[in-house]
Amino acid sequence: MTGVGFAAVPLYRMFCEATGLNGTTQRGLRAPGSVGQKITIAFDSNVSPKLPWKFEPERREDVIDIGGRDMAFFTATNTSNHATIGTATFNVTPSSAGKYFTKIQCFCFTQQTLAPGETVRMPVIFYVDPKILDDADARDVQEITLSYTFYPADSAPAAR
Repeated sequence: MTGVGFAAVPLYRMFCEATGLNGTTQRGLRAPGSVGQKITIAFDSNVSPKLPWKFEPERREDVIDIGGRDMAFFTATNTSNHATIGTATFNVTPSSAGKYFTKIQCFCFTQQTLAPGETVRMPVIFYVDPKILDDADARDVQEITLSYTFYPADSAPAAR
């Protein structure tokens, strides 16, 4: 039973990544190329009350080419008088789009350390896989929301 307990979290994470369950996104190396259709990406940002940061997207939404590589920026500011370390969790809604939303590079892949009063600009490079157009449950999606929540690194919820 102990072995099953240790294996459960990585197995669940792999299942979520493969299926997009609960808005879990994918990781990729390069975008496949635009297919001539557009989709709106909305950006949402949140911060745990335990982390003294201001965190927000530079733009609240963007219209992108499905299959095309795109980039969005988020800004984080440490509002405290001491260095803090944060880690971001993320999800995509609607959840049916999660398996088609692919991140190439993201600040959410690593912890972020901010000095007192420091402001940083953090990119996320992504694309929406054209396979979304072949999925009966997702092909009518007109808008995908990418949402991040920053937590203190020592109190972040377990990754899905």
